[in-house]
Amino acid sequence: MTTAILIAISLMWFPVALFFLGYGEARGTGFATGIVGIITILGAVLQAAVFNDPLTAGLLFVHGIFYACVSYSLLSGLEDLRSLGNVSLTVALVSTIYAIIYFTGTLLVEKNNYLGLACAGYAVLTFEVWLNAHGRFPAKAVAWSLIVWVALGLWVPAFWLMTNGILPF
Repeated sequence: MTTAILIAISLMWFPVALFFLGYGEARGTGFATGIVGIITILGAVLQAAVFNDPLTAGLLFVHGIFYACVSYSLLSGLEDLRSLGNVSLTVALVSTIYAIIYFTGTLLVEKNNYLGLACAGYAVLTFEVWLNAHGRFPAKAVAWSLIVWVALGLWVPAFWLMTNGILPF
């Protein structure tokens, strides 16, 4: 389930990156982002309720809600993005906690360096969005980070798991 959601999330990250680079427009990008937000939130519900995995569900929930906020911002033409940035900061902090959990492991969660790296990457991306929304980080740098992390943080783990049954490392 999660692997399919990761691929779906790339349908938000990549178009938003291209939008930040000047390719695309806000409404179409916002609509796609909204659909991905809904899918991510529904996937989080399924992950928690059907697959009994509240840890993964928590990460999907915060990102799905963030994607819905990005969608609203793009669709409504918000000019002051500081509120969106503050949501992004919250997601960055949550992703940082997840990275620590995966890098160190706990009684209930096995140490996993790849998931730790992925969550650290998600944290960096959402910290960048927060800084950008407050005028302290360029949109083009966010765009290139998104493009890199589409491959490293979404496609690699999703396709590797689907084809090999394990994460890369």
